[in-house]
Amino acid sequence: MTDATSTRNLIQTFLNAVAAGDRDGMIAQVSDGLVHDINQGGERRIGKDRFSAYTARMQHHYAESIRDVIIMVSDDGTRAAAEYNLEGRYVQTEDGLPPACGQTYSLPAAMFFAVNGDSIERITTYYNLTDWLTQIVKGAEGYEPTPIN
Repeated sequence: MTDATSTRNLIQTFLNAVAAGDRDGMIAQVSDGLVHDINQGGERRIGKDRFSAYTARMQHHYAESIRDVIIMVSDDGTRAAAEYNLEGRYVQTEDGLPPACGQTYSLPAAMFFAVNGDSIERITTYYNLTDWLTQIVKGAEGYEPTPIN
């Protein structure tokens, strides 16, 4: 059974793992059939294995932390949201993005969750991609960005 208190604890545990860069801790909180929707309409990933691969890729390219986390939970505990500030450093160039040279960034972000019992079944992440790119491009000498429509 899902309730607001257990959901709040589940989300807090997950976000503590995110903040610590603890991939195993993150993955332990999600269901085998997790649906993961990334920012700005990126590819939907289904399954714990794909989420694990995504988190590994992110940790390879970015050094990130979250702070000022606020968690909101529905009365029945089936939905939750977390708003936070994302602080990061772009450490390894990712295909299709500006060259990485240690650029730092800071922006507000949010995650939305669907929960069933003791696991997270869906994570949807949002942040302002244009703001992120603007911050990254400032530190990438000679890079000409392609406008995002």
